[in-house]
Amino acid sequence: MSASTGKLEARSVFLSDLHLGSPNCHAAALVDFLSTVRARKIYLVGDVIDLWWISERRARFDRHQAAVFEQLRELARRGSELIYIPGNHDRPLRELCGLVLPKMTVRRDAIHRAADGRRYLVTHGDDFDADVQSGGWQEWLGDQLYEYILAGNRITLRMRQRMGLRYWSLAAFIKRQSTLAERYIERYVQAAIGAAASRRLDGIICGHIHRPALETRNGIVYANDGDWVESLTAITEDAHGQLALVRWDGRAETLARVQAAPLLAAA
Repeated sequence: MSASTGKLEARSVFLSDLHLGSPNCHAAALVDFLSTVRARKIYLVGDVIDLWWISERRARFDRHQAAVFEQLRELARRGSELIYIPGNHDRPLRELCGLVLPKMTVRRDAIHRAADGRRYLVTHGDDFDADVQSGGWQEWLGDQLYEYILAGNRITLRMRQRMGLRYWSLAAFIKRQSTLAERYIERYVQAAIGAAASRRLDGIICGHIHRPALETRNGIVYANDGDWVESLTAITEDAHGQLALVRWDGRAETLARVQAAPLLAAA
């Protein structure tokens, strides 16, 4: 973030798992974050709108969630190109893949070429579920438990706000204590890296599992931009191609970086 302007100036920004339409979205924080962004490209990497929640509970967008759409429109008006890659919670919007609108394109996935020449597969990540989930009743039970955990997360957040404490995710804490969850996440990471390697790409940028990460394994960059339900995170790319994982807590805090490829950046 620029100290002089207070803006997050980036070549590209990657966001996913906003879950707009559900009460789990931290929309007010997301609006604050988007108001600081100045980027050439903004990738919306799936589960932007939670059509599952909306269809089952007839949910509506509150004023903060409506403001997210306004902020995205304002970014497009300022010149940012929006690339929307629907996920599993907004799967019906995949019917629009290939649609090109002024300042927005809907894609099934994308290949992002960074400023340093590296190429990244950008995809939501639900395609890897078949590789990592056992399915059936175990998957259903996991979804039900997660909804209860997120309800507890909302209660915890309200209590901490009243006490003047910083944001902390109960849901993320519980998942990190679960051996089964950690095994699932590791299988997901391996599947994602394998997908990038099989296409001879330099890395992958995805979401889906609500676990932000930025690391390099065997020469392949794995970037997960996290979510705006638990983590309040995004992936950014600077003018040199360097990737960063940032978390919003009233300001953008850098959690991890992958340096730009020096030979390509200098070319």
